[in-house]
Amino acid sequence: MESWSFPPRYDDAYRPPQNARYWFPGRETMPAADREAAVLGRLKEICAYAYEKAPFYRRTWDEAGFHPSHLKSLEDFEDKVPVITKRDLRASQAAAPPFGDYLCVEDAEIFHIHGTSGTTGRPTAFAIGREDWRSIANAHARIMWAMGLRPGDMVCVAAILSLYMGSWGALAGAERLGAKAFPFGAGAPGMSVRLAQWLAAMRPAGFYGTPTYALHLADTAIKEGLSPRDFGLKVMFFSGEPGASIPGVRDRIEDLYGARVIDSGSMAEMTPWMNVAGSAETRGLLCWQDVVYTEVCDPATFRRVPYGSRGTPVYTHLERTSQPMIRLASGDLTLWSDAPTPCGRTYPSLPNGIFGRIDDMFTIRGENVYPSEIDAVLNQTAGYGGEHQIVITREAAMDELVLKVEADPVTLALGRDQVDCFRGEVSRTVQKLLGLRAVVQVVDAGSLPRTDFKARRVIDDRDVFREMHAQIGSGGA
Repeated sequence: MESWSFPPRYDDAYRPPQNARYWFPGRETMPAADREAAVLGRLKEICAYAYEKAPFYRRTWDEAGFHPSHLKSLEDFEDKVPVITKRDLRASQAAAPPFGDYLCVEDAEIFHIHGTSGTTGRPTAFAIGREDWRSIANAHARIMWAMGLRPGDMVCVAAILSLYMGSWGALAGAERLGAKAFPFGAGAPGMSVRLAQWLAAMRPAGFYGTPTYALHLADTAIKEGLSPRDFGLKVMFFSGEPGASIPGVRDRIEDLYGARVIDSGSMAEMTPWMNVAGSAETRGLLCWQDVVYTEVCDPATFRRVPYGSRGTPVYTHLERTSQPMIRLASGDLTLWSDAPTPCGRTYPSLPNGIFGRIDDMFTIRGENVYPSEIDAVLNQTAGYGGEHQIVITREAAMDELVLKVEADPVTLALGRDQVDCFRGEVSRTVQKLLGLRAVVQVVDAGSLPRTDFKARRVIDDRDVFREMHAQIGSGGA
């Protein structure tokens, strides 16, 4: 049964007819103006709730001169409600451990605890209430329906089952959808070989993981004498990194597996993280505005930019009651659009997905570059072996970009002339598409480290640069 309220109320037995395109046709296809009016109503409710329950918001908003009673329009929300950041959340948890003073439910209501790894600072703990977990499962099931998955389909979750929200969110959605949940996990030695064997035996319809791991898994399967196309996958959906919206990466995965690739995912803090996700008919990401309200803003002023412009997503929960995020600045960069979508949903979209984190951007000789742009170039270059490293350094007074690129076994087997042609093609393509001169070093297929999670391919190391130059000069591969 379709409903939309705060706190949310869902009928856990509800599923649309098997051949229906939409789970909730009213919420998904309503005119944009009607949705914005309803979103404003939800924002008034959740702001009042957070002001009453969370000292964090009361303190932050009092300092900014905002009170929930001031909220009369979406423009008021944009103008008067300050953004919050991950740093603010970490500071709150340091002062009021373990969950911070933005926890809005009693301790006894906490149902799941997850968090960040803390590799870039203090870990952030997520406390998710029992009713919130139900809402997350309902939202993800609805979005997985839009991807083309149906009750009875088997869905393999091939991501680490630890604190990581991605795997658990996919699992919760699959269970609520009525799918056969297949939580294989990832990360243990030898697990990729076993997963390839299991996929060949079980032939699931759906697969969840990171794009980097899907490429690594395909490579592993082929080495084991298995064809990824024989797994019978229908839908592969990804989060955690931008690859599924990068044409070169997306097309390569679709070609390897013969499955539809769909991008998804905002931030763990914003779970249900599928609040931005594609559908079976739509490339890029739809902003499911009735789950999480997304604004794409100027990263300096946090004012919304016009459709068709680049900016950073700012997210606000419309259904979470335990740790609601209200105007959380993502730090990512994207472009948004209000153009009609092929699936008929009337949400705004991010047609090119998330480009990457603004912090990940590097500048080479005045050109701003995202690692995902280099991923796209290489994945569309014939002879690419599937992995690379980006080395940023400076020799003398100039920034330098060095690409350490694997060639595939066929290219390497054809000898030095073919390797030189491949090196030249990479260099010319990077120059043409990104406007950058790059030093390209070709290395053997399989010689660079793989990951079963998110790729980390950028290195800033002057010593490595000098070593590579020496190797290239001596005629190394």
